[in-house]
Amino acid sequence: MSEVDKKTEYHNIRMARKKAQIDAAIARADQKKGLLLVITGNGKGKSTSAFGMVGRALGHGMKVGVCQFIKSRTDTGEEAFFSQFANCEWHVLGDGFTWDTQNREQDIATSRAAWQVAMKMLSDPSYDLVVLDELTYLLSYDYLDKDEVLNGLSQKPEMQHVVVTGRSAIAPLRELADTVSEIKDEKHAYKAGIQAQKGIDL
Repeated sequence: MSEVDKKTEYHNIRMARKKAQIDAAIARADQKKGLLLVITGNGKGKSTSAFGMVGRALGHGMKVGVCQFIKSRTDTGEEAFFSQFANCEWHVLGDGFTWDTQNREQDIATSRAAWQVAMKMLSDPSYDLVVLDELTYLLSYDYLDKDEVLNGLSQKPEMQHVVVTGRSAIAPLRELADTVSEIKDEKHAYKAGIQAQKGIDL
Protein backbone atom coordinates (compact mmCIF):
# COMPACT_ATOMS: atom_id res chain seq x y z
CA MET A 1 0.00 0.00 0.00
CA SER A 2 1.37 3.39 -0.98
CA GLU A 3 1.84 6.25 1.50
CA VAL A 4 -1.05 8.12 -0.14
CA ASP A 5 -3.32 5.07 0.20
CA LYS A 6 -2.36 4.69 3.86
CA LYS A 7 -3.21 8.34 4.55
CA THR A 8 -6.53 7.97 2.73
CA GLU A 9 -7.43 4.84 4.67
CA TYR A 10 -6.45 6.42 7.99
CA HIS A 11 -8.49 9.50 7.16
CA ASN A 12 -11.55 7.41 6.29
CA ILE A 13 -11.30 5.44 9.54
CA ARG A 14 -10.98 8.65 11.59
CA MET A 15 -13.92 10.33 9.87
CA ALA A 16 -16.14 7.25 10.24
CA ARG A 17 -15.34 7.15 13.96
CA LYS A 18 -16.01 10.89 14.29
CA LYS A 19 -19.31 10.62 12.40
CA ALA A 20 -20.48 7.84 14.72
CA GLN A 21 -19.68 10.02 17.77
CA ILE A 22 -21.47 13.05 16.34
CA ASP A 23 -24.51 11.04 15.26
CA ALA A 24 -24.77 9.57 18.76
CA ALA A 25 -24.56 13.04 20.32
CA ILE A 26 -27.28 14.34 17.98
CA ALA A 27 -29.51 11.40 18.87
CA ARG A 28 -29.10 12.15 22.60
CA ALA A 29 -30.12 15.81 22.09
CA ASP A 30 -33.86 15.19 22.14
CA GLN A 31 -35.03 18.29 24.07
CA LYS A 32 -36.63 21.40 22.57
CA LYS A 33 -36.70 24.65 24.53
CA GLY A 34 -36.09 28.34 24.24
CA LEU A 35 -32.44 29.08 24.96
CA LEU A 36 -30.73 31.76 27.01
CA LEU A 37 -27.37 32.57 25.42
CA VAL A 38 -24.75 34.85 26.96
CA ILE A 39 -21.99 36.26 24.77
CA THR A 40 -19.37 37.96 26.92
CA GLY A 41 -15.64 38.66 27.12
CA ASN A 42 -13.31 41.52 26.15
CA GLY A 43 -13.05 40.64 22.47
CA LYS A 44 -14.82 42.22 19.51
CA GLY A 45 -17.83 40.43 18.08
CA LYS A 46 -20.35 40.00 20.89
CA SER A 47 -23.10 42.16 19.40
CA THR A 48 -22.07 41.10 15.90
CA SER A 49 -22.68 37.47 16.86
CA ALA A 50 -26.09 38.32 18.31
CA PHE A 51 -27.08 40.21 15.17
CA GLY A 52 -26.04 37.22 13.11
CA MET A 53 -28.66 35.24 15.02
CA VAL A 54 -31.17 38.01 14.31
CA GLY A 55 -30.53 37.52 10.60
CA ARG A 56 -30.83 33.76 10.95
CA ALA A 57 -34.12 34.04 12.85
CA LEU A 58 -35.59 36.48 10.33
CA GLY A 59 -34.59 34.09 7.57
CA HIS A 60 -36.87 31.53 9.23
CA GLY A 61 -39.72 34.04 9.42
CA MET A 62 -39.42 34.41 13.19
CA LYS A 63 -40.38 37.52 15.16
CA VAL A 64 -37.40 39.31 16.72
CA GLY A 65 -37.02 42.05 19.32
CA VAL A 66 -33.78 43.96 19.96
CA CYS A 67 -33.04 46.20 22.95
CA GLN A 68 -29.75 48.12 22.98
CA PHE A 69 -29.09 49.26 26.54
CA ILE A 70 -25.93 51.37 26.29
CA LYS A 71 -25.55 52.56 22.71
CA SER A 72 -27.41 55.74 21.82
CA ARG A 73 -26.58 56.16 18.13
CA THR A 74 -29.26 55.26 15.63
CA ASP A 75 -27.15 55.37 12.47
CA THR A 76 -25.59 51.91 12.64
CA GLY A 77 -25.65 49.54 9.70
CA GLU A 78 -27.38 46.80 11.66
CA GLU A 79 -30.30 49.01 12.67
CA ALA A 80 -30.64 50.43 9.15
CA PHE A 81 -30.78 46.90 7.74
CA PHE A 82 -32.91 45.05 10.26
CA SER A 83 -35.42 47.90 10.64
CA GLN A 84 -36.57 47.09 7.12
CA PHE A 85 -38.14 43.86 8.40
CA ALA A 86 -41.72 44.13 9.64
CA ASN A 87 -41.17 41.32 12.15
CA CYS A 88 -38.08 42.93 13.72
CA GLU A 89 -38.68 45.47 16.50
CA TRP A 90 -35.58 47.54 17.29
CA HIS A 91 -35.09 49.83 20.29
CA VAL A 92 -32.04 52.01 20.98
CA LEU A 93 -32.53 52.71 24.67
CA GLY A 94 -29.21 54.04 25.99
CA ASP A 95 -27.81 57.53 26.55
CA GLY A 96 -24.35 56.52 25.40
CA PHE A 97 -21.47 55.00 27.28
CA THR A 98 -21.16 55.79 30.97
CA TRP A 99 -18.06 57.90 30.36
CA ASP A 100 -20.18 60.02 28.00
CA THR A 101 -23.06 60.67 30.39
CA GLN A 102 -20.94 60.91 33.57
CA ASN A 103 -24.21 60.89 35.49
CA ARG A 104 -24.94 57.74 37.49
CA GLU A 105 -28.48 58.75 38.44
CA GLN A 106 -29.34 59.40 34.81
CA ASP A 107 -27.80 56.08 33.78
CA ILE A 108 -29.86 54.23 36.40
CA ALA A 109 -33.09 55.96 35.35
CA THR A 110 -32.40 55.23 31.68
CA SER A 111 -31.56 51.60 32.48
CA ARG A 112 -34.78 51.08 34.43
CA ALA A 113 -36.89 52.55 31.64
CA ALA A 114 -35.07 50.36 29.10
CA TRP A 115 -35.62 47.24 31.21
CA GLN A 116 -39.38 47.87 31.15
CA VAL A 117 -39.25 47.77 27.35
CA ALA A 118 -37.29 44.52 27.49
CA MET A 119 -39.70 42.99 30.02
CA LYS A 120 -42.63 43.52 27.63
CA MET A 121 -40.78 41.37 25.10
CA LEU A 122 -39.75 38.80 27.69
CA SER A 123 -43.39 38.46 28.72
CA ASP A 124 -44.71 38.09 25.17
CA PRO A 125 -44.46 34.61 23.60
CA SER A 126 -44.99 36.09 20.12
CA TYR A 127 -41.30 37.10 20.18
CA ASP A 128 -39.26 34.11 19.06
CA LEU A 129 -35.90 35.79 19.67
CA VAL A 130 -35.04 38.70 21.97
CA VAL A 131 -31.59 40.29 21.93
CA LEU A 132 -30.58 42.26 25.04
CA ASP A 133 -27.50 44.00 23.74
CA GLU A 134 -25.01 45.11 26.44
CA LEU A 135 -27.32 44.19 29.30
CA THR A 136 -24.34 42.83 31.26
CA TYR A 137 -23.08 46.35 32.02
CA LEU A 138 -26.33 47.29 33.74
CA LEU A 139 -25.84 44.34 36.08
CA SER A 140 -22.14 44.76 36.79
CA TYR A 141 -22.61 48.53 37.40
CA ASP A 142 -25.63 47.85 39.65
CA TYR A 143 -27.92 49.99 37.49
CA LEU A 144 -30.58 47.29 37.70
CA ASP A 145 -31.56 44.91 40.47
CA LYS A 146 -29.83 41.63 39.65
CA ASP A 147 -32.55 39.43 41.13
CA GLU A 148 -35.25 41.26 39.16
CA VAL A 149 -33.37 40.78 35.89
CA LEU A 150 -32.51 37.14 36.55
CA ASN A 151 -36.10 36.42 37.50
CA GLY A 152 -37.33 38.12 34.34
CA LEU A 153 -35.01 35.99 32.23
CA SER A 154 -35.93 32.78 34.01
CA GLN A 155 -39.68 33.48 33.58
CA LYS A 156 -39.50 34.11 29.81
CA PRO A 157 -41.85 32.11 27.55
CA GLU A 158 -40.82 28.48 27.27
CA MET A 159 -39.88 28.53 23.58
CA GLN A 160 -38.48 32.06 23.43
CA HIS A 161 -34.76 32.45 22.74
CA VAL A 162 -32.87 35.27 24.46
CA VAL A 163 -29.35 36.51 23.73
CA VAL A 164 -27.53 38.71 26.25
CA THR A 165 -24.31 40.45 25.24
CA GLY A 166 -21.63 42.54 26.96
CA ARG A 167 -18.44 42.27 28.93
CA SER A 168 -18.08 40.91 32.45
CA ALA A 169 -21.25 38.81 32.62
CA ILE A 170 -21.94 38.17 36.30
CA ALA A 171 -21.71 34.62 37.63
CA PRO A 172 -25.45 34.13 38.34
CA LEU A 173 -26.26 35.10 34.72
CA ARG A 174 -23.70 32.62 33.43
CA GLU A 175 -25.17 29.91 35.64
CA LEU A 176 -28.70 30.62 34.40
CA ALA A 177 -27.68 30.55 30.73
CA ASP A 178 -27.88 27.48 28.51
CA THR A 179 -24.92 28.62 26.42
CA VAL A 180 -22.08 30.97 27.40
CA SER A 181 -19.45 32.14 24.92
CA GLU A 182 -16.39 34.08 26.04
CA ILE A 183 -14.81 36.14 23.26
CA LYS A 184 -11.13 36.76 23.84
CA ASP A 185 -9.44 40.04 22.92
CA GLU A 186 -6.20 38.99 21.24
CA LYS A 187 -5.71 41.96 18.92
CA HIS A 188 -7.83 45.00 18.05
CA ALA A 189 -7.37 47.63 15.35
CA TYR A 190 -8.57 50.38 17.71
CA LYS A 191 -5.52 49.85 19.93
CA ALA A 192 -3.35 50.62 16.91
CA GLY A 193 -5.11 53.98 16.50
CA ILE A 194 -7.47 52.89 13.71
CA GLN A 195 -10.91 54.47 13.76
CA ALA A 196 -14.17 52.51 13.90
CA GLN A 197 -15.00 51.49 10.36
CA LYS A 198 -18.40 51.65 8.64
CA GLY A 199 -19.66 48.17 7.85
CA ILE A 200 -17.29 46.62 10.42
CA ASP A 201 -17.84 48.51 13.65
CA LEU A 202 -20.79 50.77 12.78
